[in-house]
Amino acid sequence: MTEDATALAPFSGGYFLKEFGIDEALCRKLLTKALSRGGDFADLYFEHSLSDWVGLEDGRVDRSYGSVALGVGIRTVKDEQVGYGFTQDLSEAAMLTAAATAASLVNQAPSPVAAGFSALRNGIHYPVDTGRIFIPLRSKLPVLRKVHELCTSLSPLVTNVSASFVSSVKHILVVTSDGVVAEDSAPLGNLGALVVVERDGRKERSGWNLGGRREASYYSDATVDTIARVSVDRALKLLDAVQPPAGQFPVVLGPGLSGVLLHEAIGHGMEGDFNRKGTSTYSSSLGRKVAEPFVTIVDDATVPMLSGSIHVDDEGTPGQRTVLVERGILKGFLHDRISARHYGVPATGNGRRQDFMHAPIPRMRNTFMLAGAARPGDLVKAAGNGIYVEDVANGEVRIGEGDFSFYVSQGRLIENGRLGAAIKDVNIMGNGPKMLSDIIGVADDLQMYEGGSGRCGKDGQAVPVSFGLPTCLVRSLTVGGVQAKRGNS
Repeated sequence: MTEDATALAPFSGGYFLKEFGIDEALCRKLLTKALSRGGDFADLYFEHSLSDWVGLEDGRVDRSYGSVALGVGIRTVKDEQVGYGFTQDLSEAAMLTAAATAASLVNQAPSPVAAGFSALRNGIHYPVDTGRIFIPLRSKLPVLRKVHELCTSLSPLVTNVSASFVSSVKHILVVTSDGVVAEDSAPLGNLGALVVVERDGRKERSGWNLGGRREASYYSDATVDTIARVSVDRALKLLDAVQPPAGQFPVVLGPGLSGVLLHEAIGHGMEGDFNRKGTSTYSSSLGRKVAEPFVTIVDDATVPMLSGSIHVDDEGTPGQRTVLVERGILKGFLHDRISARHYGVPATGNGRRQDFMHAPIPRMRNTFMLAGAARPGDLVKAAGNGIYVEDVANGEVRIGEGDFSFYVSQGRLIENGRLGAAIKDVNIMGNGPKMLSDIIGVADDLQMYEGGSGRCGKDGQAVPVSFGLPTCLVRSLTVGGVQAKRGNS
């Protein structure tokens, strides 16, 4: 048991008891079967997810679909090995068969199940009223039409608008053999626009979305206005964008969206499974300096309403704030239960899975760098000649070595310490750990990505995440532009 648990009627009033009759006796029977051939522990992961998507193309609904997922995944763990079975059939016979599949990993004497179960007491980081968090289709259509109308009204250069609205509710129940019961209902969604603009035969496109773990009231006229104006502005800027010179340059990472670079190039290397297997460059760096003293990086499940926020992870561990780098020193990794046991530390609430058909693995949630003391303009001035990155896409990262390449979808030239023309058709390349050590300035303007479309892929599983960054100055990265030229740092 953990100190976050309470012994008060763990299954009483729960969603899965009311809807599907999943009670304590049945869960005990399934866990007993999963440990019938031995094992260190076992767990059950019940899921019922409802989602729908609707899209408008030039003011007309062109696609709409919905999906339902229902099932249970049953896991047996022995050392660092996992036996896993799942079924979409919640009959007792089918679930016992899935439990037997998980148990086949081991061939020893049976292991015990806890004598009693306790319900996990969660924090509140997003709406939990199941009667209000699902957004019906009839409420989405007027919002989508407003997005389309506003985008087309903002500029005569807008030639096409695609708008989409997706929302879901995921109900989960986690029951562990060591006595924890955790239940949650999590909303997730986003409203977005993709705009095409054209001038003198040149076409450009860009978009924007907002969302996260929010109720229907969030998608107000103010939200529609922000999405439309940002989408159109981003597309129009690209009509005047130029290709920057190629070479080694100082790079200023702008606040917010460029945090995806932190997530991909650095965050994955701090996930516990890569480190216990020795495949991450950070495997031997615990307790060592990996950045300057003004750099602190956290992974935080408790930031309200963001896509990566969770009340409980998919192993029954509470969502929490985990410090990865503190004042330049690598303090810890992101752990599920397996990697936490390997390192002899508590799990950090990072055991996540795409759905009941997958076993949990260490995954990020909301990963970001804390604000520093510098002013953003001073970092641009200090860069001299280089590039300013506002948004990146289509990244490739080699977790072991830390090498990365990202396409800069929105950015600016930096010329003589001032922001210049918009840029396009450029990649930035480097090495994650080296980039971290080469951050020579952090500003006071931390922003978090508030879109609802952020997904992180790993081992064939996608989970919702968010990220953030204050403005940062990196001493040097490789810029793939149109000609060789070296900048000043």
